[in-house]
Amino acid sequence: MQPLADRIRPTSLEDFIGQKHLVGTDKPLRQAVENARIMSFILWGPPGTGKTTIARIYAAAIDADLHELSAVNAGKADLRTVVAAADESPSQTVLFLDEIHRFNKAQQDFLLPYVEDGTLVLIGATTENPSFEVISALLSRVQVFTLKSLSEEEITQIISRTDISMDQDTKDLVSRLANGDGRRALSLIETAHDLYQEVTEETLDKAAASTRLRFDRGEEHYNTISAFIKSLRASQPDAALYYLARMIAGGEDPKFIARRMVIFASEDIGQAVPTAIVVANEAFAAVERIGLPEAEINLADACVYLANCKKSRASYDAYRAAQNDVERYGNLEIPKRIRNAPTELMKREGYGDGYKMRDESDMRPDNLHGQTYYAKD
Repeated sequence: MQPLADRIRPTSLEDFIGQKHLVGTDKPLRQAVENARIMSFILWGPPGTGKTTIARIYAAAIDADLHELSAVNAGKADLRTVVAAADESPSQTVLFLDEIHRFNKAQQDFLLPYVEDGTLVLIGATTENPSFEVISALLSRVQVFTLKSLSEEEITQIISRTDISMDQDTKDLVSRLANGDGRRALSLIETAHDLYQEVTEETLDKAAASTRLRFDRGEEHYNTISAFIKSLRASQPDAALYYLARMIAGGEDPKFIARRMVIFASEDIGQAVPTAIVVANEAFAAVERIGLPEAEINLADACVYLANCKKSRASYDAYRAAQNDVERYGNLEIPKRIRNAPTELMKREGYGDGYKMRDESDMRPDNLHGQTYYAKD
């Protein structure tokens, strides 16, 4: 049986709800659809915000053959099949690659020539920042459009299109429980209706409790990683382990967790325990090489280590202070004695003049002599 979300999925931008900054009048994706402009792009945003729907509407607008793959279970063999079909088809071929951030570098590299020569129009969908998850060569060949979580009003508009009876209070509850995710809203309604033959506030509460641990890419995502980092900062390994386990159970990308631990090692531990960055980097590498579920242990080990480390933000604070002076003073003149002097003319101009290997004089611009940034804890 076709899920409710698919049964009411819009087939045109006129029926599409949300993302007005992209599909509203004169906005970029509306222009692309209405003018049948051929281009590859990535849709970056939380779940349930219309990425798949936009891809299908666009593919129909340019009269293309649409192939849909999920990077979770697709590989090079699947890509070769799509490329072969594109070579045989007289129409433009669109490849919609859901969760493109799950593809490794080799798989993304494989797509490059076919996107570049127009064999494939690539539409990627991701909940993760493409700057970190998509290789630069591929990223330079696509447009990136950022989608936003749906408002409660937009969720209400979506659920009003169903043929399932609900009073207004129940609709309002669905909108709150959905947390900006249109698909989740429809799934909750469908589950409550299938299990209890009616959708009320009571049956919705029961349906929500029976679903998998909620962990979306909206507020819950940021709340949980914030709690994790603050637990590390407070040197509370038990709390940090709890939030780590919660993120893993909820389906968080382990590379995102590991990347935040690498940042934490420098930002919050720094010179207090210089090896912290080494441990964090090795945990990140283990996640890349091994993957889940085994890499959970690597993350847990690094989590405990970082939580137990002495903390120091001296380097971080020092760098921010230096940044402030750069913004305040701009490009101050670098002292000539420490400038590079590759030519005779530069040497005659005094570049490098007076520099000594163990020079103890202040090497900053004159305006900043005596300024202190770094102070040991």
